[in-house]
Amino acid sequence: MFSALWLLFLAVLAVSATSPTRTVKKRWTTVPDTPFITTQDGQFFVNGSAFKFIGTNAYWLSALNTDQDIDNTLAAIRASNFTVVRTWAFNDVDTVPENGTWFQLISNGTLTINNGTNGLQKLDKVIELAQNHGLYVLLSLTNNWSPIAGVDQTLSPGFNPIQARQSSGPTTTLPRNTLSNSYGGMDTYVRNFGGPQEHDQFFVNQTLINAFMNYTGIIASRYANKTNVFGWELANDPRCNSTIPTSSGCQTTDVTRWHQKLATRVKEVDPNHVVSSGNQGYFCADCTKLFPRVVPPAPASSPKPGSPRRSLPEPQTKAKLLKERKAAWKKERERQKRAGVQPAGVKIRGRWTATQTKRQSDLSSDTSAFDGSHGVDSEDIINIPQIGFGSFQLFPDQFNYSSTPPDPSLPAFNQTVQAGLDWIKLHADSATLFNKPVSLTGFGLVTQSNAPFFVPFNTTVAPFGPDTTSSNVTQPFGVTDEQRDDAYNQWIQAGVLGGLQGIIQYQWSQPNLTTQPGTPISTTNNQSDQSPLPDTTGQSPNDGYGLLGEGETAALNTISVAGQAFGPDNA
Repeated sequence: MFSALWLLFLAVLAVSATSPTRTVKKRWTTVPDTPFITTQDGQFFVNGSAFKFIGTNAYWLSALNTDQDIDNTLAAIRASNFTVVRTWAFNDVDTVPENGTWFQLISNGTLTINNGTNGLQKLDKVIELAQNHGLYVLLSLTNNWSPIAGVDQTLSPGFNPIQARQSSGPTTTLPRNTLSNSYGGMDTYVRNFGGPQEHDQFFVNQTLINAFMNYTGIIASRYANKTNVFGWELANDPRCNSTIPTSSGCQTTDVTRWHQKLATRVKEVDPNHVVSSGNQGYFCADCTKLFPRVVPPAPASSPKPGSPRRSLPEPQTKAKLLKERKAAWKKERERQKRAGVQPAGVKIRGRWTATQTKRQSDLSSDTSAFDGSHGVDSEDIINIPQIGFGSFQLFPDQFNYSSTPPDPSLPAFNQTVQAGLDWIKLHADSATLFNKPVSLTGFGLVTQSNAPFFVPFNTTVAPFGPDTTSSNVTQPFGVTDEQRDDAYNQWIQAGVLGGLQGIIQYQWSQPNLTTQPGTPISTTNNQSDQSPLPDTTGQSPNDGYGLLGEGETAALNTISVAGQAFGPDNA
């Protein structure tokens, strides 16, 4: 399974090395010759050369139990020819745990930094060992998601509805730091500062902003001179909604303004590294912009005969979305006509016409990825001067990314693939429009074999786990391994050929790790009496997206070639 996936990386990236892209070749007059990652004209640069990358996610790196485990994991990642690893640079607790790693205690409105061997020294070691292996580290400073087991179990608006099993029998609580959402984050600040228990207070309450700025300043200044820190991600998937309620007044401008404040703070203490948002990539058609794009003036004269004409993509507007939706509606009507299906509506003078109500229903409402309901306007955020590059994610098992109604003529899997392709193209277009590099910082699909491990980002419950039962569950959940590989193949190719400057797979899996009770690498197998999971002792955390190590040797041999085909290896 693992080997097949990396063979796909090889095949796709080999194509990218020989196939023309739609990116216009630029001539740089001055390229910064610095060991720090910089950006210019929509690309990354390091040591005077352009830098593109394939990376992987390992949010749990600093939670491993020994330095040797960290070193072995990073060695394996680099041996697979990854050049960037994305990981958490935060680990918040509200009480000091008996075991495991923690970076910051947030309790009753006070903050305490742990500089000990089970604190920030663990992150120091990750960065040190990554440098030894020629790896850049993309550091995320907080998380939108931090549900409490047994308290917060509901999925927030925006998550795709799935026939999840409701827990009716015994459940097993996973050790802290096993899931990506068990490292603290925004809601940990909200819960422990005594103000309104609303998630969006994190973006607008100055006390909370100052508290997070304090932590951000400490971390960013600590690693300001580390050349193998790729850059900073202000948060993983920041948005108005989370596990705890949000206020009715949360706006995209609140989240954008927060980004500007935090990005400014990071650049003040660390001018060496680039800053990104880390958001899901949502758009907000026709929303108020704090940082509107300045349209460049038209050229004074026509281009010379035979010279290429550049046309910029359109920004996201409601008019554009309605145009796309109308085209999809017409396509479906034509399909119905060819199939002999009588369309809904009324017949006027021999022609079937959709009723006004039906047409308005189809064409006037935006989907949540485009209407600002998540409080994220990625086009406004990427245009903040202190934001160096754009980022977005792709997790169709949990979120909806489509701007048009589903195409009933396509199987569900094909619709998922197409939605991903469209999402990637939109962000590749955004890179061109704003002349900043854009990277896909996390993507994945849950396979049927991984379904028992799958825990959505905004919950602590495995809906298809072994200790849950329900008679109305349609099984199996997830795609086959072959479908996953097909989707990844198409998405990676679309990203490479579309002009993305980096692609980061979610997530890395590592075997043979040192176990310790009460840590994410513990001796418990998290099994129940009903239907035990496979023994995962000594394996890295898996929230449903891990690629378990079958065929690892073959994967390491093929990825080394694949990464080189994406771009120069400047690590």
